[in-house]
Amino acid sequence: MKVLHIISSSGMYGAEAVILNLARSLQGGPHRFALGAFSNSSNPNLQLHENALKEGFESHLIDCKGQMDPAAVARIRELVASTAADVVHAHGYKSDIYVYLALRGLGVPLVSTCHTWYDTDWIVSMYGRLDRFVLRKYSQVVAVSDEVKQRLLKAGVHAEKIRIVRNGIDLRPFAGALRPAEKQELIVGLVGRLAWEKGVDIFLRTAARVLGEAPETRFVVVGDGPDREKLEQLIDELKIRESVTILGQRDDMPSVYASLDVMVSSSRQEGLPMAILEGMACGLPLIATTVGEVPSVVIDGCTGILVPAENVELLATNILELLRDPARRAQLGTAARKLIEEQYSAARMTADYLCVYEEAIAACRDNSSANLDGSAK
Repeated sequence: MKVLHIISSSGMYGAEAVILNLARSLQGGPHRFALGAFSNSSNPNLQLHENALKEGFESHLIDCKGQMDPAAVARIRELVASTAADVVHAHGYKSDIYVYLALRGLGVPLVSTCHTWYDTDWIVSMYGRLDRFVLRKYSQVVAVSDEVKQRLLKAGVHAEKIRIVRNGIDLRPFAGALRPAEKQELIVGLVGRLAWEKGVDIFLRTAARVLGEAPETRFVVVGDGPDREKLEQLIDELKIRESVTILGQRDDMPSVYASLDVMVSSSRQEGLPMAILEGMACGLPLIATTVGEVPSVVIDGCTGILVPAENVELLATNILELLRDPARRAQLGTAARKLIEEQYSAARMTADYLCVYEEAIAACRDNSSANLDGSAK
């Protein structure tokens, strides 16, 4: 079968990583991959499209002007026809809505993955409600966590349409990442989008607390997003500029992870972030907040350490303890990598999605047969 993924990307984040991991896993097999990436007039964000092309994957741009562009609806319809897609897989509320408008009534199997929802303002909340209404019309809807599944059920998506597929990663890029030679300072890092739900401000306040007792420690934030300016200001307010750096987005993530001694996820809201899986695949000791599906992979005291969300004091205490205990860091990191290898590979995720696609095709075929029978009567 051929699967066309469609996304309005805001950068190289979790959903984008899932798409590329699926493409890599399908490479060389009987199934084919194609990507349709929105090129939004206000903020194009073409990184995913460019990265897909660099890796040799089929990728197309969908020009879109403004929040609602009827021409973009027509372009999606044309793209589905020209790629001869058997299944269309949408990611994110904008793609969900546009794909539905473009393909409703045409008998094309539609799949959507709901990575997470953050109703952080009234506009996003409005789009979220519209998205959840549209998803009722999809053949299959994938939730990346039990929490997302519950929200889908509450929104009226039928239980028989919902499948849980947990994220998986391609382990190969991380297997050969080399740790730097002996270095003077220990480095604590956070990887994620610079937005409220990721709790980067909590990480910075924790850094200030840790630096009071371990001033030689370095802290790095890897990622970009809407809150970058506010976070840079917070670094200055906390007077930690000499010890904290926001690196922005990087395209050498295996090396970045390898440079860290401790990884932190201080999210307020979360599904199952790809950054956590990647960090664990690199054998990093991880401290994370007990949100979303994180506790399903970060098993407290075994594959990492869990702390309540927004608890700066406890987060700082655990960071200091790990910085002072290299044997504990090694123990947690080894267990973390073993868990990822066994349960969170891209191969497992791809196999799960292939089952979802087959179910979507079958559901669409059954609906068409039912409609024909109804017309005959």
